[in-house]
Amino acid sequence: MSTDQLNERRRKLKFRAWRRGFREMDLLMGSFADAHIAGLNEDDLSEFERLLSTPDWEVYAWLIGQKAVPGNYESELLTRMMEFRYEAHAG
Repeated sequence: MSTDQLNERRRKLKFRAWRRGFREMDLLMGSFADAHIAGLNEDDLSEFERLLSTPDWEVYAWLIGQKAVPGNYESELLTRMMEFRYEAHAG
């Protein structure tokens, strides 16, 4: 994938991240995208896209620690998102 294609993919994913369906998810996913999407590689972008395609309430429950993350969704990216969420709202 060319740099231009990657940048276009990042732009579209960032747009989707800010339009989740409820404000809490907009803030969690969109803020993470703002801070990190430029540094995500193709595999991370695919995982982020998969999370964006997962029902919001499921991902939200994982991000806030309300439910355990299913094994098939455990990833370094999701861990980073969970850590980011706590950093973003700490203090």
